[in-house]
Amino acid sequence: MNRIKTNNKTIHPTKVICIGRNYVDHIKELNNETPSEPVIFMKPNSAISEDINFDDNDAIHYEGEISFVVNKGKLDAVGFGLDLTKREIQTKLKNKGLPWERAKAFDGSAVFSEFAPVDGNMEELRLELWINGELIQSGGVDLMLYKPDEILTEISTFSTPEDGDIIMTGTPKGVGVINKNDVFIGKIYNNKSLLIENTWIV
Repeated sequence: MNRIKTNNKTIHPTKVICIGRNYVDHIKELNNETPSEPVIFMKPNSAISEDINFDDNDAIHYEGEISFVVNKGKLDAVGFGLDLTKREIQTKLKNKGLPWERAKAFDGSAVFSEFAPVDGNMEELRLELWINGELIQSGGVDLMLYKPDEILTEISTFSTPEDGDIIMTGTPKGVGVINKNDVFIGKIYNNKSLLIENTWIV
């Protein structure tokens, strides 16, 4: 099974639980409807990766996300995640009313930094995604329609997050296509304090 590093330990999540349409500006960016409840989908363990892989056959979009590890029913650690999406395939599936797995749950579609401990105060967590030296995405908990603890509560009404599972909380505006040799730098801040920084080269 694929693994992540959290709190200086290596663990193997059983699944990645993702939230869609959680930032108003991103909803507008893709001309989607604002949801009346969290939009939830999942990625399997096989989707987890430490690398961003380029695909010659399908255009893949990046979506930077504040991500959490669950432990003992609580959000225990935070990291930077990339929800990779085959956008053209997703659009075709959405138009037909079909599930998104082919576009969202493919191998290597959930890329993560290491995870750092997080205390109970998550209101000032925010992310930055830099690509080739330019700030492309920026957003935080204050802009989320559904906050991290609300998301965990909603997920738990129908599916139990196991210890080590990951929750991805949605992406702010600024998504786009991955190009070969792009340099991605993902950062997680708590207020002005840098918690996580990770660099990937496509």
